[in-house]
Amino acid sequence: MNLPKMNPRISKLLLFFTFLLTLSACTKPGGVRVLKLGHGLGVTHPVHTAMIFLAERVEEKSEGKMIVKVYPNQQLGSERELVELLQIGSLAMTKVSSAVMESFAPKLQVLSQPYLFKDDVHREKVLSGEIGKSLLLEGEDFWLRGLCYYDAGKRSFYTKNQPITNPEDLKGLKIRVMESNTAINMVKSFGGSPTPVSYGELYTALQQGIVDGAENNPPSLYTSRHYEVCKFYSINEHTAVPDIMIISTKWWNILNEDEKQWLQEAADESAVFQYKLWAEAVEESLAFLEAAGVTIVYPEQEGFRQSVESMYEGYRESQPEMYEIIQKIRNYE
Repeated sequence: MNLPKMNPRISKLLLFFTFLLTLSACTKPGGVRVLKLGHGLGVTHPVHTAMIFLAERVEEKSEGKMIVKVYPNQQLGSERELVELLQIGSLAMTKVSSAVMESFAPKLQVLSQPYLFKDDVHREKVLSGEIGKSLLLEGEDFWLRGLCYYDAGKRSFYTKNQPITNPEDLKGLKIRVMESNTAINMVKSFGGSPTPVSYGELYTALQQGIVDGAENNPPSLYTSRHYEVCKFYSINEHTAVPDIMIISTKWWNILNEDEKQWLQEAADESAVFQYKLWAEAVEESLAFLEAAGVTIVYPEQEGFRQSVESMYEGYRESQPEMYEIIQKIRNYE
């Protein structure tokens, strides 16, 4: 999804009064701070469970002086609308994919690169370290501050007619991708034909042969019911694009130091909690998919890794700053 950047010339007076009205509506008598957190996920999703955990920890840490109210299932709007509400200060917090944040913070596209991380340990070190923390702040010019990362899984290919055991197997196949230049270039590097299709239309596109397959993590393959059409799941784990919990800087800046500490600590703790939940969800999803008759294969990754090296080299000339970040991440110990 390519979200337009909020026009900085929007009337400052309108923004000021909108924010004042929101602030007055979200501070209870007695000085209790109330932050509204909206998102589009269902209540059974591991990330929603982590947000409830975050809210509970904030209330405990603040001894009731600060409350986070969670609104799931797009109750407060779509992902696009929620981000826009954060930008004008009408909503405090939401969850977005780091791929969505690329529209506001171009450096975050680095997290969508294939085979960027050596393994899970390397990924967690990068995201929790200096590089990851600096990337969380990249959207502040557009009033969006990252608090923590949530695991959104590793994406792999699922197909209708054959498993993908190496990049050559993708030749001639139409593979659904998100509307992301990085995802499109990745599938091209593997030899496939990238075909952007909205997620809501993907089941039908698979049924009708508009695409031959797609790529996503195990819980998403399970909950989308795409396994009813695609009976082959090839776990090559080409990307691990995280979600990001973000807060409007208009809200962050009015919090006092204690409130900032309570919220940041609770967010960090919820991220650790969510990583465990996600691992359990992956294990359960794979077991279900196998029981449903899906053939699950684990191809060697080396051929896939070599196929995308040209993508990285392309950054050396076209985006030297991005190439430098990529190299820092790949060499991070």
